[in-house]
Amino acid sequence: MTHAHITTWVIALILFFVTLSLQKTNSPKAKMMHMVLRLFYVLIIITGAILLYMLASIPPLYIVKVLVGLWVIGAMEMVVVRTRKGTRTQPAWIQLVIAFILVLYLGLKLPLGFHLF
Repeated sequence: MTHAHITTWVIALILFFVTLSLQKTNSPKAKMMHMVLRLFYVLIIITGAILLYMLASIPPLYIVKVLVGLWVIGAMEMVVVRTRKGTRTQPAWIQLVIAFILVLYLGLKLPLGFHLF
């Protein structure tokens, strides 16, 4: 299940950048890609919930990782929506980078993920 979770967020990252590039070129397919990206947000949450459910007990750092993961999804959505509206995206990008680094660090540090740290 860990591989399914990682696959969904890697695909979501790719879709995120594709959606941004389509929006910047005012492509009519940008809205469709945004909806597919939102589907992958849901798949990330579902696979993450299944991973959390598989644990016998839930250590507090996993709760922190869940919250930071939701922060990543929210920041991604803020970047996409603000880009579409043409408003300032720098605060959303900063949040996204910080949250992504945190969630990646927690995912690699905690016992359920891959052990790089």
